[in-house]
Amino acid sequence: MLLSKTCTYGLLATLFVASQKGERDYVPIREISRQLNISFHFLTKILQRLTTHNIMNSYRGPNGGVRLAKTPDEISLMDIIQALDGNKIFEGCVLGLPGCGESTPCPLHQSWSQSRDIIIHSFMSANLANMSQEIQKGNLRISGMENWFTRKDD
Repeated sequence: MLLSKTCTYGLLATLFVASQKGERDYVPIREISRQLNISFHFLTKILQRLTTHNIMNSYRGPNGGVRLAKTPDEISLMDIIQALDGNKIFEGCVLGLPGCGESTPCPLHQSWSQSRDIIIHSFMSANLANMSQEIQKGNLRISGMENWFTRKDD
C-alpha cells in the first residue's frame, strides 16, 4: 500500500465530512467512525493531527464534532497526505536502497520516478470539492458499506 493506514483513514474522513453538503456545522466523530468502520479512538487521533495542520476544526460538546477548516476546493488530497504521512513516499528509493539516484539507480528507479510524478500530480490536482461532488452523485464510494450515503435529491 502506498499510503499509511492513518493517511488512508484521514483521506476517507475528510472526504466524508466534505460530502455532507453543509447540512450541519460539525459532523460527530462517532458518526464518521461508524459510517467508515474506523476505530473511534484511532480516528480521533487522526483528526487531531488534521486539526493541528489547519485542515479540520473541532468542537466539543453536544453538537460537537469536526468540520473542514477551509472550503473544500482549498484542500487538495496532497495537503492531507503531507499532514499525515509527510513527503516520505515521494522521496527516496522505492526499494529502500541507500544512495539510489540518477548516477546510481536501483532497478525500478526510472519507472518509479515517472510513476511518482504522475501520482504527485494526481494528489495535487484532486481536491475535496470535486471528489465530494462525485461521492454525492453516487459515482464514488468511500466505505465498504452499501448505501452509506443517502442522497437528498432522490
